[in-house]
Amino acid sequence: MTTLISFLGKGQYDLQSGYRTAKYRFDSSFMREVPFFGMALDDYLKPERLILVGTSGSMWDVFFERESGHAKPDDDGLLQLIDAVDSDSVDATLLQDHAGRLSARLGHPVDCVLIDYARDEAGQAALLGQLAACLSEGEHIAIDVTHSFRHLPMLALIAARYLSRVRHVEIEDIYYGAYDMKDPATGEVPVLRLKGMLKMLDWVDALSSYDKDGDYSVFSRLLAKDGMPEGRARILESAAFQERVNHLEGARQKLSASLEAIATHTGPLGSLFRPELEARVAWVRKAERGERELALAHAYLARRDYLRASIFLLEGLITREVNRRRGNPGNFEERDEVRKALGQENQLFKRLEWLRNALAHGQRSRDDEIAKLLSDESALRAQLNTFIRELS
Repeated sequence: MTTLISFLGKGQYDLQSGYRTAKYRFDSSFMREVPFFGMALDDYLKPERLILVGTSGSMWDVFFERESGHAKPDDDGLLQLIDAVDSDSVDATLLQDHAGRLSARLGHPVDCVLIDYARDEAGQAALLGQLAACLSEGEHIAIDVTHSFRHLPMLALIAARYLSRVRHVEIEDIYYGAYDMKDPATGEVPVLRLKGMLKMLDWVDALSSYDKDGDYSVFSRLLAKDGMPEGRARILESAAFQERVNHLEGARQKLSASLEAIATHTGPLGSLFRPELEARVAWVRKAERGERELALAHAYLARRDYLRASIFLLEGLITREVNRRRGNPGNFEERDEVRKALGQENQLFKRLEWLRNALAHGQRSRDDEIAKLLSDESALRAQLNTFIRELS
């Protein structure tokens, strides 16, 4: 089901000329000259439902007089509505009959949602709740912000994101008839589509998600939508999986290939967010394996993922010892031999291993110091930072 949500603000109605019209150009084959952009958009999109959102002082009277096709100068209902708009006292009962008239003309349901002026946080939150209550899960939504109060387009952007999360609706687009951008030669007003802003918020959300858990596969889908070939975009998913199973060198190889693809990607959003993405996976550019392991330990500590931080610290300590012995840090047998040796003679390794085991198994450590760390997050963070400094 497709639903159009159109916001109404206050209008200036001239008794002689009425409300000013505009020639809205949607595409090369569709243009409408109307006083209300929402009606042209309704004709263009042909939704199955229209939701009009306005305040007790919005231009409901002009809207229904011009668009219902049934209102007459001596229409008592319309006169009552005009008076209510002038006195900022429109209520839902007053709108109900007029909405029915408009529904009959358009051939689909019209719902009128009265909101307050959303001047403060409470009013703004209430608006989101009202919109959510009008929608069903899975609906496809288009939003028109052309005639709304100046602050409502910003709130509409938040509403679009909120509704997609709590109602799982699909936001088709956000439309704005840009009267101030009217072409002086033709008098036509361009119709702007603002869904790109939602795509930008998707990237911001992805950055937040990555900062929280370190899973860079969240960028794979976004890069594909931004024009990167899907096969290249999905390399990030493979890299993230390799890191999740602690196959660091496999992750590095995949991620290096992905960074090469990102560096040459020319999509607008991928290009915009490229520096942030590259900065967040800078560990892959470290020359030595031990440096990469310490960088990841530090990153996971920042995310409060103490188990992974301890795992990479242990691996970093093993790598350092293999290098000290002039061995190959990528050789499993050599690493296993060093692991066993460190477990016998190295106190730092023992403490790290005890901590890792306690974090992995959720059991109280036999070591009193480790047990205390597991009951005090600040102390645990401080100790892990100390381990990082000792290995750096």
